[in-house]
Amino acid sequence: MTRKVVVAGVGMVPFKKPGTSETYDLMGAEAARLALADAGVAYQAIQQAYACFVYGDSTAGQRALYHVGMTGLPIINVNNNCSTGSTGLFLARQAIEAGALDVALVVGFEQMNPGALGSYFNDRPLPSDLFLKQCDRLGVPAEIPPALRIFGGAGMEHMKRFGTPLESFAKIRAKASRHAANNPLAVFRKVMTAEDVMADQVMWPGVMTRLMACPPTCGAAAAVLCSEDFAKKHGLDTRVWIAAQALTTDGLESLEGDDLRDVAGFSMAENAARQVYEAAGIGAEDVNVVELHDCFAHNELITYEALGLCPEGGAAKFIDDGDNTYGGRYVVNPSGGLLSKGHPLGATGLAQCTELVQQLRGTAGERQVQGARVALQHNVGIGGACVVTMYRN
Repeated sequence: MTRKVVVAGVGMVPFKKPGTSETYDLMGAEAARLALADAGVAYQAIQQAYACFVYGDSTAGQRALYHVGMTGLPIINVNNNCSTGSTGLFLARQAIEAGALDVALVVGFEQMNPGALGSYFNDRPLPSDLFLKQCDRLGVPAEIPPALRIFGGAGMEHMKRFGTPLESFAKIRAKASRHAANNPLAVFRKVMTAEDVMADQVMWPGVMTRLMACPPTCGAAAAVLCSEDFAKKHGLDTRVWIAAQALTTDGLESLEGDDLRDVAGFSMAENAARQVYEAAGIGAEDVNVVELHDCFAHNELITYEALGLCPEGGAAKFIDDGDNTYGGRYVVNPSGGLLSKGHPLGATGLAQCTELVQQLRGTAGERQVQGARVALQHNVGIGGACVVTMYRN
């Protein structure tokens, strides 16, 4: 038997540009306090905590949570690249569902440096090397920065296969800015047009401008998960619960196939989404609101299709029809997404969770998706891991 897992509380601090935020431990502690207060749970009641970060020393989770309290509880540090925050949620949900815990705290944080992502361990094989070799084999120019090669390559593949115009990615970026304008926690709130995006600095001719990529960001977010029985016993909010969740890693197609979309996690997302729909007993057509991993506008576009929001090859029409925003079939990334809200790696999955819980509670203010009852979350990390989560009210 499994138990119903409730998201009893969420919290998030404003995301900021590198060099303008507090240190990771203070941000993480504040997000944890906000989630605990939102849930109405004392830290002393938490039975286990998962601390999620990518760029940090060992036991950085303890450093952050010791500001909240020192109760001797187990604190598990989690690193799964950009899907780290959602991996923490997966672990907590799994433990509660199995009956090992009644209540857990998941916190994610990142204190990032400006500029492109890099590695601090250059004296040993890099996990990303396998994916960059696949980019080499499939003809992606070597002079392009690594993350752009992977995600820009996926977009280039879609353009080649389906005739997708560059403007489709620009329209995604413009949509993100319109949504973020209503999010006080987003790092970028300036509204821009698709024409503004197209006119920005070219990073890869014919494939990408600078505005189509998300910026490095500092921030933190957190969630309190518990069993439905625990929530009812303590008078907690039981409205939002995890209906299904899947964590997948790469299949052979990511490194041996002939499709650059798979290098960026398309097949992982497709596999995870299929598992989630089967477990929940409902499909993409029942979803109202989506937070997905738009680290590049290109990844948002291919993820529409991986999640079954539109047919394969149908993303450009999906965008042109307005089916990714208010008034359309779905509202995708009402928070502004990674492109405008920001992407502090360890916090991203928990920030997505925070947005979707608020949407399902009906407390998202100007961003509210009317009548939202089913929400879908997609969080991916190259190397690789993908977590897809369905929340319901």
